[in-house]
Amino acid sequence: MALRGRNRFLRNLLHGHKLMQTAGIKRHFPNHLLPALLATVLVLVVSLSASEPTKRIASALQPFVDNHTLAGAVTLVASKEKILSLEAVGWADIAASRPMKTNALFWIASQSKPMTATALMMLVDENKVNVDDPVEKYLPDFNGQWLAVEQDKEHILLKKPTRSITVKDILSHTSGLPFSSRLEHKGDALKIDRLSLREAVLSYALTPLNFEPGTKYDYSNAGINTAGRIIEVASGMPYEEFMATRLFRPLGMVDTTLWPSQKQIGQLAKSYKPNADKNGLEETPIDQLSYPLTDRNRGPSPAGGFFSTATDLSVFCRMILNGGIYRGKRYLSESTVGQMTSTQTRDLPQAYGFGWSTDRKPGSSFGHGGAYKTNMQIDPQRSLITIFMVQHAGYPGPDGDKILSAFKNAVVEKFGK
Repeated sequence: MALRGRNRFLRNLLHGHKLMQTAGIKRHFPNHLLPALLATVLVLVVSLSASEPTKRIASALQPFVDNHTLAGAVTLVASKEKILSLEAVGWADIAASRPMKTNALFWIASQSKPMTATALMMLVDENKVNVDDPVEKYLPDFNGQWLAVEQDKEHILLKKPTRSITVKDILSHTSGLPFSSRLEHKGDALKIDRLSLREAVLSYALTPLNFEPGTKYDYSNAGINTAGRIIEVASGMPYEEFMATRLFRPLGMVDTTLWPSQKQIGQLAKSYKPNADKNGLEETPIDQLSYPLTDRNRGPSPAGGFFSTATDLSVFCRMILNGGIYRGKRYLSESTVGQMTSTQTRDLPQAYGFGWSTDRKPGSSFGHGGAYKTNMQIDPQRSLITIFMVQHAGYPGPDGDKILSAFKNAVVEKFGK
């Protein structure tokens, strides 16, 4: 209901109430009940008006739920100051007919990377870490690392790289470290929680680099996990403790965790993948994680281990959009936020900052996605945050490629370009 039309409706409603009082009409609606009736209608009108933006956004995704391409989603739009829209659509559990709710928990996978980078940059602000330092300054195991020149199944030719990898390299995926190490695999399957953080990072130090540091971009969980280990060494506390005490708890991100509690498991949206015929969905476990998810013996993965909610992620993004400040508390310096969210990969084809996917044009949007199709974007020019939460290891059919665009188009339609 448009604002002008809603106001006209309320004026007519009030006028009608006065006329009934003047005429003494009581037969069907006694005078003493009319105020209560009016209050009920007012609540209904305001509620319908307030829900209008989210209904428009949700309706853009409903066709994908109806044709069994999308199980369900939570969408959120926020400004620096507040949440503008929060909506759920579809199902958190199709088989159990459990509707998606706005507080649903999701494995956010690589959306963990910006949070790890943020934590490390807090230590940069405190002069405990310098991004131009070699990694071996903090982690001596990286001293004397080799570079693979040629290799096949039986042989490998090694040489010394021209320089050591730096903190900047591991934050921007230009280190030459592989995506993962062989020790993180169980058979053919990658399990990002198979090793302790210390063990995982030691395995990277013992693995030859794939290219000369700084000369290429190659997306690497190993790099961001190494950044997490530097956090431990520089701060003197376990990675997960630093994240909780310095970032999540102060921000009020109560549902962001590496190990969901049993209660949080009840909020977890089921994961789905295309069925065998590619015309619908079937439930699937999170293939990169070990079960039960509540088991705190699972190793932390700074590059991809976190679970979170749309609301929690919006708080984190609002802090970044506000130049490192949230509700009057500063977490990062404004210059550090600018460095982290601007392109650090120079003239390489892929634009990437420190833990954030970026655009080469100054002031442009930046953000990050996750393996199971979650996504968050921050637009400084429009002062707008968009968060898209789903749990899909792929979509059936060609419509899957249209889902995120449908959400973004709905946001533009409601909140402008």
